[in-house]
Amino acid sequence: MSAATPVSLENLLANARGAVGGTPLDTLCVNTLRTLSCDAVQNAQSGHPGTPMAMAPVVYTIWRRFLRYDPADPTWPNRDRFVLSCGHASALLYSVLHLAGVQAVDSEYELVGEPAVSIEDLKQFRQLGSKCPGHPEYRLTSGVEATTGPLGQGVANSVGMAIASRWAGAHFNRPGHDLFDFDVYALASDGDMMEGVSSEAASLAGHLKLANLCWVYDNNHITIEGPTALAFSDDVAARFLSYGWNVQRVSDANDLAMLERAFTQFRAQHGSPTLVIVDSHIGYGAPHKHDTAEAHGKPLGEEEECETKRFYGWPEDAKFLVPDEVREHFSRTIGERGRTLHRAWSENLTEYRRLYPGLGDQFDHMRLRELPDGWDAALAPFPPDETGLAGREAAGQVLNAIAQNVPWVIGGAADLSPSTLTRLTWDGAGDFSATDWSGRNLHFGIREHAMGGVINGLALSRVKAFGAGFFIFSEYMREPIRLAAMMQVPAIFVFTHDSIGVGEDGPTHQPIEQLAALRSMPGLVVLRPGDANEVVEAWRLIMGFKHQPAILVLSRQSMPTLDRSRYASASNLAQGAYVLADSAPGNPDVILMATGSEVSLIVAAYEELAREGVRIRIVSMPSWELFERQTQEYRDFVLPPQVTARVGVEQASVFGWDRYVGPAGEMIGMHTFGASAPLKDVETKFGFTPERVIAAARAQLARSGPRS
Repeated sequence: MSAATPVSLENLLANARGAVGGTPLDTLCVNTLRTLSCDAVQNAQSGHPGTPMAMAPVVYTIWRRFLRYDPADPTWPNRDRFVLSCGHASALLYSVLHLAGVQAVDSEYELVGEPAVSIEDLKQFRQLGSKCPGHPEYRLTSGVEATTGPLGQGVANSVGMAIASRWAGAHFNRPGHDLFDFDVYALASDGDMMEGVSSEAASLAGHLKLANLCWVYDNNHITIEGPTALAFSDDVAARFLSYGWNVQRVSDANDLAMLERAFTQFRAQHGSPTLVIVDSHIGYGAPHKHDTAEAHGKPLGEEEECETKRFYGWPEDAKFLVPDEVREHFSRTIGERGRTLHRAWSENLTEYRRLYPGLGDQFDHMRLRELPDGWDAALAPFPPDETGLAGREAAGQVLNAIAQNVPWVIGGAADLSPSTLTRLTWDGAGDFSATDWSGRNLHFGIREHAMGGVINGLALSRVKAFGAGFFIFSEYMREPIRLAAMMQVPAIFVFTHDSIGVGEDGPTHQPIEQLAALRSMPGLVVLRPGDANEVVEAWRLIMGFKHQPAILVLSRQSMPTLDRSRYASASNLAQGAYVLADSAPGNPDVILMATGSEVSLIVAAYEELAREGVRIRIVSMPSWELFERQTQEYRDFVLPPQVTARVGVEQASVFGWDRYVGPAGEMIGMHTFGASAPLKDVETKFGFTPERVIAAARAQLARSGPRS
């Protein structure tokens, strides 16, 4: 044993309390989880000890008895997933990862020969650089399936994971050779149940009859402000029954036998997801003085921690004590079960590759987030066209050309595919449904927030997933987009109707500040292509992403397709910004720059001013993030610092554009919300016309004078 003072196993087993319905060793394991969590919180003087104490029996039962998981390889593709949606209880997750002996992997998911969470890591809970941060972070701590903390996100992710299991099973499995049939467990709190995203996600899961999904609801009636009765009186069981879920109830979180029965019934379900409502108290199993909101959000304190340990029959002075028998028990149960299942799966995969080499190759590419040979063979440049195509129309064509050659591209829209044009339309693409898990078109209904979480869950499962909607409704998806960037998963979010070009629908549907907000998000690539061929290149770029999400922002209205024999190649989009054309060699007198549909405005202004002999440069800037990643030399080539006469054009907030137009330049953008009127009338009202751009360019020239 590792302890401050020698401790007798016999005494520990004889005095163990706090769980019922199992063996003394089961109770000892539960209490080890509890005390490790309490010690971590107390050592940090920060964190939430209550939920780990209450839910330790639940997590122990899932991991010891049910979870099909190989701790020696936490990236095994067919592992069951355990998602801690109530991320404030992270100490409990870290404790079980430690006891289960989960091994660490590096950024490329290769094993590194050390534990995911060591005792020293637990001692560094919530400290700078620790592998045990305050809320679980995917990619930082091996065994963490999703970054959670904002309540409701984890359960929404779990729906995406469950969909991924069903879809991958339908696509890859063959008689006698099942590659995918994993289950997904998510632990949720009262707060998760209050957040609207959980209702959206639960409704969708029930509709799809995802019987491989199990949520555990810690029904403890306490939140930060106090009793949930202050603000919450839902009949959660009735609510989930109305969603089509199987609902189980465990009246005592400490009853291991009741918990086992509930999860056994989940495993026997074939027609609906399962909600297990577990009645508990904050600090359950400890003296009832801890059954308060205070224990939810701060350490117990030395005196109360000692009293708690005494209640569990635990030595009061022991810190981070793990009896050797507890480690051995975890190894004999989840460790041996996981190794056996993983070994059999790997042997099955070897035979599968022999029988189905094509599918085996697809599996490898999907698992490694790599693209198959010839994936872009159907992509072709769009011919020049003064009328052109809407960004959404071009993107829909490109998406369909790609998805036919990359079978693990799946996704859909929040009830808007006829408008976003993101439906996969070829024969056989199909709709994913409760009766057909092979379909590649997902229907999210009007549930943008859940769609974002589900897309993240799919991406975490190595599916190349996209979700689509109107750009204005990205507001409902801000949290999952942010988490996708934080997790570095290649989720794809496609947003159309990107500007005041929406026209008659008016300011409620005309996005103004959304581009600025999303551009400010670290790790996110935002692309607003300026013609159909920039759309092609945007998709070509996005498809290659392995560790970053992308936002594709597309116009509702048509954009002229530029003649690339006169203007620079659209392949330059990969640099984020590039010189479309110069009217004369050398540095220009004035630079015009734009994104999206406004590129056509600066092109029109360029043609007029070039005829007048003005030394003018036009720059397309589809992605600020990509441009900022380029060398200083390249950026100075595109936007020479000595050229201060500059005009930027974008039908959005001008926030952030000062870095490119400079203090003396002019920005034609939005300073208010939009207006309801036909497109041309709205654009004229707010100055988005070639004439206005030309006037601004002349004003800049008058200010700075021609360059010698």
